[in-house]
This record gives sequence, structure tokens and C-alpha cells, in this order.
Amino acid sequence: MSSIQSNIQGAFARQHESPRLETGKPMLIAGLRGYFSTADSDAIPEQWQRLEFYGNIRGTVGRAHYGLCFHEPNGIEYLSGVEVTGIAGTLGELSHARIPAQTYAVFPHREHVSKLGDTLDVIWNEWLPESGLEVAPAQKGMPDFFERYGEDFDPRTGYGDVEVWVPIKS
Repeated sequence: MSSIQSNIQGAFARQHESPRLETGKPMLIAGLRGYFSTADSDAIPEQWQRLEFYGNIRGTVGRAHYGLCFHEPNGIEYLSGVEVTGIAGTLGELSHARIPAQTYAVFPHREHVSKLGDTLDVIWNEWLPESGLEVAPAQKGMPDFFERYGEDFDPRTGYGDVEVWVPIKS
């Protein structure tokens, strides 16, 4: 086991399932984008519900959904969307962003989706400082990190396949 993998598993695994290292592929994500202050981040589920009204977005790849997080002063810009092959022909209200190919620490989230903030707190305030690793700086227009909602995620129950992908300096 590499020292990076050992560091990744050590700090987070004390209270949660161990993260894994993964080389993510480049992706283009299309969806709805909104700004949320720390006081109104509870409105993010409404943005996901609005996205459902679009039905199938043209050129969708797979069935996973993504929540892209861009740190902003006093909050986040959040894009809820799907992977697409291109943006030609997408509806005007839809926004897009690119996710680069790079190394990520991938954190499983097994609790209800409403508890995702707890997992993020552990990642940023416990795991990252103890891991000895650094977050890769976000490139302009690219997310600081993202959430991946896999095929087994059920938006009606709030449970299923959820992961947090944090870019790591290699």
C-alpha cells in the first residue's frame, strides 16, 4: 500500500468507511446552477427537483447525477446535473462545467443525503488536516469538489449510492 493510500485511509477510517484513490476521467456536466449562502443551502434540493422537470437532457451519458461545488465568498455555487457528450442543443437555462481528469480521494456517504454536510465537515476539518495530503487547486470554471449520485441513489428516500470526490495534488 502506498503512503498516500495509507494516509487517505487512516484519518477518515476512524469514524467512516475508508476513502479510495481514483483517477477520474474528464467529464462535461450540464444542469442547473445556483448560488447558495451558508444560510440558504437547504434550498439545494429544490434545484434538484427543478432539474427533474427537464426529463432527459440531450446527450446524457450514463445514469449518474452530479452536484458540482464551487467555493464562493460566504457560500457555494452549485451545479446539479448529468454527464453529457456536448452542450449543443441543450436548453437555455442549463449551465455546464468541465471536470478534469485527475486524482481524487473518493469518500462514500452511506447516511441519508440530508447528512451530507456532516461527511463534508469530517473531510475538510478532520480527514484533510490529518491526511498530510493537499487538495488540488481548482482551475478556473472547474469545481472545487463534486458529489456523485450513482444509479442506486433513490431521491425519494434520500438513500443510496452517494460519493464525494475531492481532487488531490499528486
